[in-house]
Amino acid sequence: MTRFSQRLPEAFFDRPQARVRERLAAEGLDALLTDHPEDIAYLTGFFHHPSERPVAVWIDAEGRTVMLLPELEREYALSQSSRAELVAFPEFPGVVPPFSFLAAVVGGGPRRIGFTTMMTTERLLAAQRAFDGASWHPTELVTRARYVKFREEIELHREAARVTDRMLVSAVALIRDAVSNGGALPSEAELASHVASVGTGIMYAEHDDVVVSSFQAGGLVYTGDNSSYPHGLPSERRLAPGDTFMLSLGCAVGGRFVEGERTFVLGTPSPQQRAFHETVRRAQEAGGRAIAAGAECREPNRICLDVIRGAGFGEHLRHRQGHGIGLGMHEPPWLEDGDDTVLEAGMIVSNEPGIYIPGHAGYRISDSMLVTESGAEALTSYPRGLDDCTVEL
Repeated sequence: MTRFSQRLPEAFFDRPQARVRERLAAEGLDALLTDHPEDIAYLTGFFHHPSERPVAVWIDAEGRTVMLLPELEREYALSQSSRAELVAFPEFPGVVPPFSFLAAVVGGGPRRIGFTTMMTTERLLAAQRAFDGASWHPTELVTRARYVKFREEIELHREAARVTDRMLVSAVALIRDAVSNGGALPSEAELASHVASVGTGIMYAEHDDVVVSSFQAGGLVYTGDNSSYPHGLPSERRLAPGDTFMLSLGCAVGGRFVEGERTFVLGTPSPQQRAFHETVRRAQEAGGRAIAAGAECREPNRICLDVIRGAGFGEHLRHRQGHGIGLGMHEPPWLEDGDDTVLEAGMIVSNEPGIYIPGHAGYRISDSMLVTESGAEALTSYPRGLDDCTVEL
């Protein structure tokens, strides 16, 4: 069997850097500074554990890419073939402040420097003190550059979708085995632990150069009325006959995320469960058809959620249709009424309408969708209909 490599080649990162550099000129900037871990991974291939010690990437219009990092991270960055000139500082807070080491290498002067809007005020002030004479301008330049995925990134997302589908299959199999054996049904926490183990196990068995990012594999598992909390955490509650239960799963391959969510019923579904589930399924189907290059994000959101409103369940809506996915599980653009971003081929967004009935359950179906010129492709493929999402007793 051909093994899948999660690590992108070092030369790949010249392309995201070039994309960002082209946008510097469009925004009238001489350079950009970002300390967001996802931006750093996108631009250089360096994945790290963020801490009080700053790690930041500098890109300027002259073609220079420099990464500031603590000395204790230098060898780790080299082991990942990080695509940047490395500038290390001894320790934090340091006798000499960390950003002074960066300024000494790239030079000072009256430059227009863009900075990520995700940077903390403390970190920004530290950078500003090191660059006398520069003017600082908040920008979402890198965030927007990340919207459209390169071909190599899409392949990572596809593999994450394959693993996510297998995680869903494994969770259902665990429940069916418990039913067949007549033993105790699994708890939410046990199911969550199981799928995380399955997802990471697949990676280490079938992949080379596994990238451990902020979240590798797992998800949220809700049963019964616990599933009426859209982002509730798994508990010790055990599945019970008649429950609606939700498996909200996902993983990251090469740091690129996918989510796949399905809602199930344990036992024979009631008419009420069928009505709720089918409404969400139809909404998700309509929302998926509406996702296409050229559409504003708010438009598929309206089409999707109008199905739920039209069925008389609008009072049970708690959230938008979806969000962007990439190096973050949740990132812009947002499929929501307030976002007029125009979708482009190569973007990946979630399609996840849901309804939540307090005291009863929640119903949500989600796929990660690759935007194409003619529509959208669901990367995750586990069946969505209730007949396929029923676990018989």
